[in-house]
Amino acid sequence: MDTVVSQHALLEVRGCKQAYHKEANTELVVLEDVNLTLREGEIVALLGRSGSGKSTLLRIVAGLLEPTAGEVRWRDRPVRGPAEGVAMVFQSFALFPWLTVRENVEIGLEARGVARSDREERAEAAIDLIGLGGFENAYPKELSGGMRQRVGLARALVVHPDLLLMDEPFSALDVLTAENLRTDLIDLWSEGKLPVRSVLMVTHNIEEAVLMCDRILVFSSNPGRVSSELRVPFAHPRNRLDPAFRQMVDDIYALMTRRPVPSRTLAAAPSNIGMPLQRVGTNQMAGLMEALVQPPYNGRADLPALAAALQYEVDELLPLGETLQLLHFGLLEEGDMMLTEVGRRFVAAEPEERKRLFGAAMLAHVPLARMVRQVLDERWNHRASAVRFRDELEDHMSPEYAEDTLRTLVAWGRYAELFGYDEEAEQFSLEEVE
Repeated sequence: MDTVVSQHALLEVRGCKQAYHKEANTELVVLEDVNLTLREGEIVALLGRSGSGKSTLLRIVAGLLEPTAGEVRWRDRPVRGPAEGVAMVFQSFALFPWLTVRENVEIGLEARGVARSDREERAEAAIDLIGLGGFENAYPKELSGGMRQRVGLARALVVHPDLLLMDEPFSALDVLTAENLRTDLIDLWSEGKLPVRSVLMVTHNIEEAVLMCDRILVFSSNPGRVSSELRVPFAHPRNRLDPAFRQMVDDIYALMTRRPVPSRTLAAAPSNIGMPLQRVGTNQMAGLMEALVQPPYNGRADLPALAAALQYEVDELLPLGETLQLLHFGLLEEGDMMLTEVGRRFVAAEPEERKRLFGAAMLAHVPLARMVRQVLDERWNHRASAVRFRDELEDHMSPEYAEDTLRTLVAWGRYAELFGYDEEAEQFSLEEVE
């Protein structure tokens, strides 16, 4: 059974922008011109990579954050603070450790002034609905991760919200627990037992989005915006092994790896250093290339199949693939990952030759690496403070991304023996290189 989708819009987001001012004349744009409509009777996913602004948008919808520009309308009224009829489930459970399961579930009702007898009755119903009967008097520390997330879900459902917001609710759980909770939720939704009208969820798990949702909004990054909207045509319950299901997963992988220029054309690296580097280790890159070169892939692999074989999620596999592409060791093309000739040479090489190839790729395709090495070569003492490079990075990205980029550069540079780095002094040098 599937829920009937109404044409009536519960939620409308129009031209939403979220930016943070860094200095007088600069701003960091997290979301840009985001539009969405959510109707009664549907589950919609915001699907994208970490840092694409999905969770920020969810907080804007919840009324916890005011957008820099644009408008959010809930039941045709502008959102000005926490909206009545909207409840949220967080990734981190967000339970009060000193309260029992029942007390955690009741707390939202208590804040609304609901009478004690009514609170207890509704809390018991929500706890039973979500499969926690018998644990009413347990404390969070006595529960597994899956059970704690069920408490968070019961706490959201007990207020009978029209809209349930879920921010990566399964990402902190092990694979089996997450699958069981997803299945239970969809069963309750399909049977009309969930006391909600619509669900808006954030995820970076492609299969999860196709398994649960009626529509998927795919987010691009820097800044975050809706790049594609997909309708999922399958009735519940859905079969992951159905060829049509697998094809849709493949198509979404292809969407998320599509580049604005043909991917067979390896464009030159940009001349400025304002290019964030992924937190990807050299051992991870080497391991992925070694896996790709072996049968059954022989240098080219379908991303969903590769992710399943290596037990990676999209949020883990795509940064690896994009980093290999940046260094010209690999290519991402229409949902496939393949090794270049340079990548194959890297896999076949001895350790010292691997370092040389990696260092050459850094200097050729990572402008920040090229700048650091040039400054070190030109200085009489072959030393340079990290502060100057961090400051320049922060002209292009947030301080957090700047720090991540710098840490990644240090790790890569040490491996390739392009330069050394003194952690205590925060200083690059050539002392450990030659």
